[in-house]
Amino acid sequence: MPPSSTPKIDTFGYALAIGGAALFSTKGIFIKLAFSQGVSTEAALALRMLVALPVYVAILVTILRRNPALRASLTPRLVGSSMAVGALGYYLSSYLDFAGLAFVSAQYERLVLFTYPFFVLLFGVWFFGERMVWRLVPPMLITYGGLLVIFAWNLAVNPDGLMIGTILVLGSALTFAFYQHLARRQMKLIGSGLFTCIGMSTAAVLAITQSLVVDGPATYASFTPYVWSLGLMLGIFGTVLPSFLLNTAISRIGPQATSSTASFGPVITIALAVLVLGEAFTWIHALGTALVLLGSWLFARLESQSRRNPT
Repeated sequence: MPPSSTPKIDTFGYALAIGGAALFSTKGIFIKLAFSQGVSTEAALALRMLVALPVYVAILVTILRRNPALRASLTPRLVGSSMAVGALGYYLSSYLDFAGLAFVSAQYERLVLFTYPFFVLLFGVWFFGERMVWRLVPPMLITYGGLLVIFAWNLAVNPDGLMIGTILVLGSALTFAFYQHLARRQMKLIGSGLFTCIGMSTAAVLAITQSLVVDGPATYASFTPYVWSLGLMLGIFGTVLPSFLLNTAISRIGPQATSSTASFGPVITIALAVLVLGEAFTWIHALGTALVLLGSWLFARLESQSRRNPT
């Protein structure tokens, strides 16, 4: 019998996931700065997509020109399913997140959104035939305990809009977790680059159309250069780069492993929220954040061990 070997860890795949999580963590800061300038939720999302859309279209055209075989393999059904999955992950999930940020702090938003790896695990068991790893439940409880600590503090100090904001951001986490499973299946068929371009372009068209209906075209003429610069930063560093990094990571190491690297996001968001936005960071925040990060670290460690030793 040949000796059993431990599956090799895809270091580059994990590096891509960490980089994507770090860049995505800047999104809430740019959004909050845009809100402070009177930009609506719909317009903030549209600004992000106005910057990102030309990039995705250009890359999409390049990919199709350089890969005639891939272009020939694209059926209407395959394109339609990729558009639907992209709309779920990058339009609906993003809109819920943006809407939630109008009610809660950037720190709290990132910590609530940080629960999506647990939903990735549960959805994998419930809908995609993956096995349940029960030893991952205690880390999940630790993380939710940390969220409960910060939620209770916010409820006592500034309860206005806290419940609706939490529900909206939690809805974003749920939809993004489900998206990760669906996206991996699409990327196996057409590749991460092409899927990202199709999905993000679809989401961009939906977001821009929504804003034109809700806000009206005249709104954009009133934006200052500062607001447009925020949209540029949000589109490039908070959208384009991390979307390619995360989707490539999902195609290499899978949705659960990719989501387990998300612990870098809250740390960066919290630091930027305190330094840039001037948000409070008390010992209550420190305790809750520590519990969230501890639970996530344990979750990622145990999840990695269970993948290397499935028996």
